Amino acid sequence: MDVLLDGLGEAVRLLVTGDQDTWAITALTLRVSLTATAVALLLGLPLGLAVALGRFPGRRVLLAAANTGMGLPPVVVGLFVTVLLWRSGPLGGLGLLYTPTAMVVAQAGIATPVVVALVAVAVQQVDPEFRVQMQGLGASRLRSLLALLGEARLPLLAAAMAAFGAVVSEVGAAQMVGGNLAGETRVLTTAAVLATSRGQFALAIAFGLVLLVIAFAVNLVLTLVQQGRVDAR
Repeated sequence: MDVLLDGLGEAVRLLVTGDQDTWAITALTLRVSLTATAVALLLGLPLGLAVALGRFPGRRVLLAAANTGMGLPPVVVGLFVTVLLWRSGPLGGLGLLYTPTAMVVAQAGIATPVVVALVAVAVQQVDPEFRVQMQGLGASRLRSLLALLGEARLPLLAAAMAAFGAVVSEVGAAQMVGGNLAGETRVLTTAAVLATSRGQFALAIAFGLVLLVIAFAVNLVLTLVQQGRVDAR
């Protein structure tokens, strides 16, 4: 119990005193996680639409793969990205391993299947006659798709929250492709693991609490937007 209280006190101290290292780690955590979520949304939205609306061979297999990807172990993604970016790997010449960019790539790989699966479900729940009505009113294909996304906007916001939650809390891939380098690739999750390995439990708990505050703040904003749209109906 004393360790938990010490951790809470340490978290408050780190936030209130503006500890430079903590703020740098927190800023990098936000930058990497939000960028990875944005990339996952950019990739996952069109793929989810294609899987939901397309009629092509293997569509159900792709949807099953996306659903499976929702439970994909981050360490597997980290291993795959590490092999790709290793010096002797296919993309080793880019020199991206152990950089924030590599962490974004790995985390986007974790979050994209989540977005694809949830977008597909969200779009399939919209009345099939909706697109027919839009086209009957003379709307172009692109305008019809945008209107369809607007109709499914509430579950799409849930997909964004799920994607962010998947990346901000993961540690395996970030550790493998980022290397947990101080001042360069150390984020809150890897910092907590390092502190724990050193027996600095109060500091590890503090990092965990700061991470929870960040996750809550981001999801609070998205939830307010989501529920605001519900109340406006």
